[in-house]
Amino acid sequence: MQTRELGKNGPTTGALGLGAMGMSGAYGETDRAESIATVHAALDAGMTLIDTGDFYAMGHNELLLAEALRGRDRDSYQLSVKFGMLGQPGHGIGGIDGRPASVKTFLAYSLTRLGTDHVDIYRPARLDPQVPIEETIGAIQEMVEAGYVRHIGLSEVNAETIRRAHAVHPISDLQVEYSLISRAIEPEVLPTLRELGIGLTAYGVLGRGLISGHWSADGSKPGDLRGFSPRFAAENVEHNLTLVEALREVAEAKGCTVAQLAIAWVAAQGADIVPLVGARTRNRLTEALPATEIDLTADDLAAIERAVPRNAARGDRYPSAHMQALGVGN
Repeated sequence: MQTRELGKNGPTTGALGLGAMGMSGAYGETDRAESIATVHAALDAGMTLIDTGDFYAMGHNELLLAEALRGRDRDSYQLSVKFGMLGQPGHGIGGIDGRPASVKTFLAYSLTRLGTDHVDIYRPARLDPQVPIEETIGAIQEMVEAGYVRHIGLSEVNAETIRRAHAVHPISDLQVEYSLISRAIEPEVLPTLRELGIGLTAYGVLGRGLISGHWSADGSKPGDLRGFSPRFAAENVEHNLTLVEALREVAEAKGCTVAQLAIAWVAAQGADIVPLVGARTRNRLTEALPATEIDLTADDLAAIERAVPRNAARGDRYPSAHMQALGVGN
């Protein structure tokens, strides 16, 4: 697999990263053995960056990764860990905590669950409105100096917050949803990242499966968070799937799948972008892997833009209560 530099201050990673959230039940039932096999297949294919969060099923995801990574050379992969989302029984979210003492506590638990002595990229999952970002980043900086963290990242924050954080300690990358149907970062956030030499790890590159080419209007199952997403709601999903069918025509002309084309589009937006693929099975991983090898011409990009114009999707990417915690919109 090709590699990419994650900004001026981040690590060199595989051109695709693996997002592990879906392996812990976010999108319905999962198969533990298949999840572990998928992690192994990703590493064997040259993917090195694995993204998780300590709040993914309240630590389940970190424990799963610890099992999957056991026996692997620690220098052969990078762990990106998000923290700060407070949990509740029943897997609800109870707020955001970016206080310095909490940062260090969250990290201590993550290191134990992951069975490692360091995290490669550590990042607050959301901005704590009660804590200046300088204090949160300052606490992570202390962990960098102590050797427990290699790089500091951010997630879902605006350009002003990026500048303030970067002034405390160099930021390796911003993690944010970025896809053909989620392009809010383009006017201000993306130029700011490039001005400062900060990379981008893009999650949701397939819109949580909506633009994968595999989704159907009645695709939600019990326990699937997409059942609460406005973009998957009955009043929006049919329209959104018409965009997918238009994209399918472009993909067929290019000789690839819809998912491959959607991932390739994100990768083509800059060499400083690493798309995160949330594959839960080896089959989906196998489909995604060739995406960064697809060469999109100017004509291809224009055809994709016609098929899925900016702001063409209907519905917010999160329920309204969650949208309030984001630094960028849809």
